[in-house]
Amino acid sequence: MKVFMIGGTGLLGSAAAQLFIDRGHTVKSMALPPLPEGAPIPEEMELIWGNCMELSDDEIKELMTGCDCFVFAAGIDERVEFPPPVYSYYEKYNITPLKRLLPLAKECGVKNSVILGSYFSYFAKEKPEMELVKKHPYIRSRIDQENVALSYADEQMSVAILELPYIFGTQPGRKPVWVILIEQLERMPGVTMYPKGGTAMLTVRQVAETIVGAAEKHKGAKSYPISYYNLTWDEFLKIVHAAMGVPDRKIIHVAKWMFKLFGVSMNKQYKKKNIDPGINPVDLADIMCMNAFIDNKWSKELGATDDDIEKAIFDSVELSVQAYKGTKQLVDMRSE
Repeated sequence: MKVFMIGGTGLLGSAAAQLFIDRGHTVKSMALPPLPEGAPIPEEMELIWGNCMELSDDEIKELMTGCDCFVFAAGIDERVEFPPPVYSYYEKYNITPLKRLLPLAKECGVKNSVILGSYFSYFAKEKPEMELVKKHPYIRSRIDQENVALSYADEQMSVAILELPYIFGTQPGRKPVWVILIEQLERMPGVTMYPKGGTAMLTVRQVAETIVGAAEKHKGAKSYPISYYNLTWDEFLKIVHAAMGVPDRKIIHVAKWMFKLFGVSMNKQYKKKNIDPGINPVDLADIMCMNAFIDNKWSKELGATDDDIEKAIFDSVELSVQAYKGTKQLVDMRSE
């Protein structure tokens, strides 16, 4: 199978590219520079530097011609900050590219497309009473992204959406997304104040397995809720504390109403900075205070196998601490 990927040098894209190659497939990828120093990018992958949205349709079709699968492992998540209206940025980076690339892929004879999405979409559909789409621009954008992508699926081309949860693992030279968690914990007065609840999660390697599995096995149009492990916040934070070098740090549970008060304060700070949050910090309390768990049956269906989630969390936090303290210079996430 010949794979064309957007984002093949990223944390998830590079891991998937290596697994594709290990299974005998070929990979061609377009990605944004710079390449993190020491990043394990497969030598066998054909790499084109640049922004696909700056290419003409003919240039994109030249890259896609002869490929069997298209993987979109790019875009941005809610942790990238923008001025209002924030939805327009999610549309620019996560939705508009698919409106352009998926029809071109189909025109070039691509048989299967795999899109990396968010597990917020799963909960928005599973728990409509929470009104997540109404309250959070980022979640609305992810639902819109799914609807756009799946609309191109037919007998000619299949489309799979992977609704990804918390992901742990590191790429040498790249700043982990978990630095923001370390910043929050370091501001707390010697204890960790966190709500009860928990989340679904998996490792980078397991994400790669689901990407390759979807490319090899998926037919039709479907969104897959992806997870492998479900940890409570207490279980998760014990690993985080150990990686931070404070294994005995106490956890104090915060009630939902207190979390919402904190969200009010955060909204005031965002307004002063002219930032429009993709996830409303007040209503985030409803998500953080629940067990956002997902059965791992869909991930196993796509070929995900057991991994060491505790080590993946530990390594991610350890590198995040180094980034927070400035002891390592790392490449940050880029939108364009």
